[in-house]
Amino acid sequence: MTRALALFSVGMAMFSMFFGAGNVVFPLIVGQATTDQSFWAMIGLVLTAVGIPFTGLFAMALYDGSYKNFFSRLGKWPGFAIALIIMALIGPFGCMPRCIALSYSTAKMFFPEIGIVLFSIVCCLAIFATSIKKSRVIDFVGWVLTPFFLFAIGFIVVMGLINHPETVAPSAFGTVDSFVYGLKSGYQTMDLLASFFFCSVVIGALRKISVVDGVVNRKSLMKNALLASSFGALLLAAVYVGMSTVAALHSTTLAGVAPDMLLGTVALEVLGPSAGIVTCLAVVMACLTTAIALAAVFSEFLQQEVLQNKVSYLQALLATLIVTFFMSTLGFGGIFKVLGPIVQVLYPALLLLSLVNIAHKLWGFDRVKFPVASAIGMSLLFSV
Repeated sequence: MTRALALFSVGMAMFSMFFGAGNVVFPLIVGQATTDQSFWAMIGLVLTAVGIPFTGLFAMALYDGSYKNFFSRLGKWPGFAIALIIMALIGPFGCMPRCIALSYSTAKMFFPEIGIVLFSIVCCLAIFATSIKKSRVIDFVGWVLTPFFLFAIGFIVVMGLINHPETVAPSAFGTVDSFVYGLKSGYQTMDLLASFFFCSVVIGALRKISVVDGVVNRKSLMKNALLASSFGALLLAAVYVGMSTVAALHSTTLAGVAPDMLLGTVALEVLGPSAGIVTCLAVVMACLTTAIALAAVFSEFLQQEVLQNKVSYLQALLATLIVTFFMSTLGFGGIFKVLGPIVQVLYPALLLLSLVNIAHKLWGFDRVKFPVASAIGMSLLFSV
């Protein structure tokens, strides 16, 4: 595989691993809520849903993708505790079941006879089949799932931009409020949390094309990481802007529609009843790509860090998917109620941790515990 193709594959995989359930829903929510003020909301959304996660990826790349080295600057046990909480949230207690729940909410719009239990079992089996060999995750996600998903979601966005009502519902938000709304909505994608652990998978793939004179060249590795990240970030931002714009243009149709029903409603509006299969496949592919990556990363963490290699990767993967299955039965709304407050408190602190860790590597800045603790305290104060 040539360097250009490898970078393209990794960039596509990064986009796909980030683009899960929250990434489908929240750009649409932003457009639905801010309507004619959606331009300012999209700026806020891109800052938190694209800029912050890729800041985390860059910070992790400076630590060679090692979350141990990254979080250990907080201290051995505090660092492990933070890593465990993040892994639980992006793994079987949060993002993974949210992916399945959103897929189900969309599927039942067109196939109401489908039950959540059967649907969740099928999804977990599909995740198991594609995650059992962790080394194949990048190639499978980058070359198989992503192209199909991009075609499906792109088709919906293009048709939504072409076929829309002439008038847009006026927004209850002003310019500043719209920007802040988009900013906060970007938190809920939870991509910063995922970036800390996706990086190890990405760095592993990039090492293969960063070899100079038989050894991995750090400068080449960082350059390749920057190029792949830039491609993934631009693609992610373009899809967010497209989805938010479509939701804003169709705001009259989407008034009062539940968040997990937004994409299906848009697809029905712009494509007609035949959009059922396209929409379902688009959502399932978006969610499945993220769930596959999360399953591989969390299972490895559970096996190696929590259980100290007392179980196999296969056993850890099975345990991960069992918990995911039961959590998914709470539904999208139930999972959101659990995750929302936690993410609002953690996000500012983790962003600050990324920034001070970057400053430590590049300029020798040593402060870390006080800034992060202060950020957590401020977040708790303002969330009360």
